[in-house]
Amino acid sequence: MASLTPRQWLVLVPMTLLWGINWPIMKLAVTGFPPLSFRALSIVLGLPCLALALKLLKVPLAVPRHQWPELAKLALTNMVIWHVLAILALPHLASGRAAILAYTMPVFSALWGLALWGDRLTMRQTLGVLLAGLAVLLLMWHELGHLGGAPWAAGAMLVAAAAWALGSQQLRRTTSPVPTLAITFWMTAITALVLCSLAVALEQDRWHAPTTPVLLAVAYNAVAIFGFCQAGLFYLSRTLPPVASSISIMVIPVEGILAATLCFGEPLYWQDVAAMGLIVAAIAAVMLTLRKRAVPLPALIET
Repeated sequence: MASLTPRQWLVLVPMTLLWGINWPIMKLAVTGFPPLSFRALSIVLGLPCLALALKLLKVPLAVPRHQWPELAKLALTNMVIWHVLAILALPHLASGRAAILAYTMPVFSALWGLALWGDRLTMRQTLGVLLAGLAVLLLMWHELGHLGGAPWAAGAMLVAAAAWALGSQQLRRTTSPVPTLAITFWMTAITALVLCSLAVALEQDRWHAPTTPVLLAVAYNAVAIFGFCQAGLFYLSRTLPPVASSISIMVIPVEGILAATLCFGEPLYWQDVAAMGLIVAAIAAVMLTLRKRAVPLPALIET
């Protein structure tokens, strides 16, 4: 009955683990370093990691000229808007739960699918989206006071989530013959260019030598996030239905809360525990009832 193949689980599980603990790591980094510069440094150092993976897997990087507008559109919604707005909002949101606003993405994904492509969700998929949305509301229960102090940051994170959700739908529906890893590489390169330009324009006067924790956070993001997780996410986005790929990563904000509790001593409320149960139920409602043709791991290269 399970819709994910063993190979898809092999991508999903480490991706969610690595990404979940990254939220407190990023929060720690951007409290001591300009946020755009931190993100730019991470993504620039992550590009060689991704390039090495492509070389080892013998993935062609060539993109036909007529495919570049499509690639630019995918980069804008999947990465550029997301990374710029999310990293600017992160310093102004409560640590450990900044991810909660970001992971309203499954709800936005369902709404985009309904509005733009006429998707019709099954009852179980609708239930999964509703459960995920309720979990987000519960997790935000004790954050409303903090969000009131920085409404622009909350709004920016929601816009980032909506853009990411749109990008996930577009990536699933793209007819581009370019391999997924090649698309990931060029989207990452485009985003790196934008982030570097913004960092130079807006943060140059705040540059200073990064501390050891910041350097470790940069290294973690370069290798784990941009070297592996980003490609894994796009692989799932292209090989699973949009709602399924969205709901499947809802465990990430739960990890973010738990990691923040351990790292920063933030209290764990009953709403957090209840939300964890709702997220597990949301994942089960969507993932365990989908019947999907097995997609082998080489599809990461071929699709």
